[in-house]
Amino acid sequence: MTEDSVRPSKAPTNSSDRNGTGPEDGVVATPGSGLTAPPGGFSINFSADAGAATPLSIDFGAAGGEAPPSAAPGAPSTSVDRHGRTESKVIIVGSGPAGLTAAIYAARANLEPIVLAGSAPGGQLMITSDVENYPGFPDGIQGPELMAAFREQAERFGSHIVDVDIDRVDFSARPFRVWARGTEYRGDSVIVATGASALWLGLESETRLRGRGVSACATCDGFFFRDKEIAVVGGGDTALEEATFLTRFASKVHVLHRRDAFRASKIMIDRAKANPKIAIRMNTAVDEVLGDAKVSGLRLRDTETDATDEVEMDGLFIAIGYKPNTDVFRDWLEVDSKGYLVVRDETGSKIEGVFIAGDVHDHRYRQAVTAAGDGCKAAIDAERWLESQGITEAATATAW
Repeated sequence: MTEDSVRPSKAPTNSSDRNGTGPEDGVVATPGSGLTAPPGGFSINFSADAGAATPLSIDFGAAGGEAPPSAAPGAPSTSVDRHGRTESKVIIVGSGPAGLTAAIYAARANLEPIVLAGSAPGGQLMITSDVENYPGFPDGIQGPELMAAFREQAERFGSHIVDVDIDRVDFSARPFRVWARGTEYRGDSVIVATGASALWLGLESETRLRGRGVSACATCDGFFFRDKEIAVVGGGDTALEEATFLTRFASKVHVLHRRDAFRASKIMIDRAKANPKIAIRMNTAVDEVLGDAKVSGLRLRDTETDATDEVEMDGLFIAIGYKPNTDVFRDWLEVDSKGYLVVRDETGSKIEGVFIAGDVHDHRYRQAVTAAGDGCKAAIDAERWLESQGITEAATATAW
């Protein structure tokens, strides 16, 4: 997704590109959540957040090496197997809201899922501070805290979660095979929930101020820029759509594009030019985001003359596209013109037994709640397909 509302004064967010335009030159795609994890585990600490009463620290422990969680009543006996299970009725690739929701449903259906979570588990919400639009949390919740709860719930019902990135897959025959860090995993079915990564400019200052005025999701964060002067970087339909949306809140929206012509459609260009709250600046690149605790301005460079100037700005929205995390699946599954996986009949793929959920196919909504819904559907579809193949008994459907 990724998603969800973040206060500019707090730490990081990532988010939504509703049209999924491709990258521009000179931009950087951050894989998965954009974070890297040490081999022994993964943790994130928001103790530096402005105004935080107490530090928030989420620790996912060593991959496959920590003490197992307590199993829920009625959970399968394998729920305490944390040290090397490599075969399952369902393998789930990805550990964002889609992947972990699929794991919760699959585990409750006694499918004993193996979740290959990635080396930076948790998806885009791991770099989101205050999530305020996920149902059930009227006061909001920290993104890492929400994902830790997802994970704990999945493990409680018997999911085996391994924090490794996958290297390759073989979907030519069942059981399907997935390799990760030298280990081969086999599953009677697979749920692909690897998400999509926001494209960023690659600036140190942009990374430092992400969630403190720098965002990639107008839908998520526009509300917090009411009566502020902000900028949007990009030249496609997404950038102009985001800029138009942000005029609902901001006093002025500056569209910055590094080329001399937009890649956007004529209707979007005309709409932006006609909006009195949008100012367009062509041949302009962002060299640095200015500010300490939050964004205070931008250092801009004319791409024709290399002349630079500094302008005051309260926020910066990056709208240069998303990269779906589909490279390892391209030899096996269909992808659309933007690189996203193609679904059939809600969550299916062209290969029977392989299912798709979340932002890896969804370049329209990219929200945690829609990804979670996808994960639920994919797990139910996988369970029913396994029944149809005689691999599981129909009675497990009562677990929903």
